[in-house]
Amino acid sequence: MSHVSLQNVAVAYQKTNILENFNLDIPEGELVSLLGPSGCGKTTTLRLVAGFLQSHQGSIQVGGKDYTTVPVNKRNFGFVFQNYALFPHMSIFDNIAFGLRQRKVSKKDTYTKVMEMLELVGLQHFENRFPKELSGGQKQRVAIARALVINPDLLLFDEPLSNLDANLRVSMRSEIRRIQQESGIAAIYVSHDQEECFSISDRVAIMNKGVIEQLDHPAAIYHRPRTSFVASFIGFKNFLRFDRRSENGQKPIFYKGDSTFAVSYEKDTGSMTGVIRPDDIRIKPAGPPVTENELSGTIITAIFLGRSYQYEVKTEHGSFTANQEMTIPFQSGDSVVLDMPPHKWVLVEESEVPSYAG
Repeated sequence: MSHVSLQNVAVAYQKTNILENFNLDIPEGELVSLLGPSGCGKTTTLRLVAGFLQSHQGSIQVGGKDYTTVPVNKRNFGFVFQNYALFPHMSIFDNIAFGLRQRKVSKKDTYTKVMEMLELVGLQHFENRFPKELSGGQKQRVAIARALVINPDLLLFDEPLSNLDANLRVSMRSEIRRIQQESGIAAIYVSHDQEECFSISDRVAIMNKGVIEQLDHPAAIYHRPRTSFVASFIGFKNFLRFDRRSENGQKPIFYKGDSTFAVSYEKDTGSMTGVIRPDDIRIKPAGPPVTENELSGTIITAIFLGRSYQYEVKTEHGSFTANQEMTIPFQSGDSVVLDMPPHKWVLVEESEVPSYAG
């Protein structure tokens, strides 16, 4: 049963639809991330659930209660902001206790709950400090404790790690995941960082122009994107629209000009568009005639990435990008063969993406 349910929601700014017939269901205890490019509607969705925006259509329910028209100050939600939003003139104890005092909780219970939260976020003995005395990561822990202390029906995270340096973001996302799992509270997490969302979430919603193109477990999205937009967004740089297909037992054969490609798949969508990651293409020196799942090409550019080299390879079906670790790299102008294993191809449904190879 869904703990959070958005049904046929619509939001518009100045007669421009941002969300239309938008639906999302989140079970109790699950953390769902909203991920997508700028303008896709992820922040609008979060602000709508929080109560900062009002929909002109549809309903929002949390824990079986209709929150569609409930004012923001009446929603028992914990909100963790991008910029911490701590009160600089208040101690850490008073910052965390703020929501409890607003709810007229007794001094004794307030003290107990605040100290429990400080222990949960690993800030024991910090209660008398002030925000200016804390690091960015510590401030964010205080913000999380303040959101949790009211025992919210839902947690909302608005790019909470974007102001932290790279190393601190990695450690803090693990902390957020631990705290959310220990609390067992459902959460919606907005970020533009793919790695962050994939590492922290039970499920990820990839959004495009106000629509969820795929909602699934991170590993499923990473290995089996459903649409060409999702594939492009999560790092599939090579797209090939096949001309025709035929069946060979359990293995379909796709054709592009005189080239043939066997494609292994878990679910046949009937698509004629294949995608493959740069890391999944093997580059070999030109030699014997190409066979199935191979293309002849010429190195156009070679870029050193640190661990590997990234090559742009021109073929008769357009340019392909391939990453490969090499002691002696290929050079621009070298003739090569691209080997594209059947199990590395993914068939995707058509949606708006950058221009295709071929």
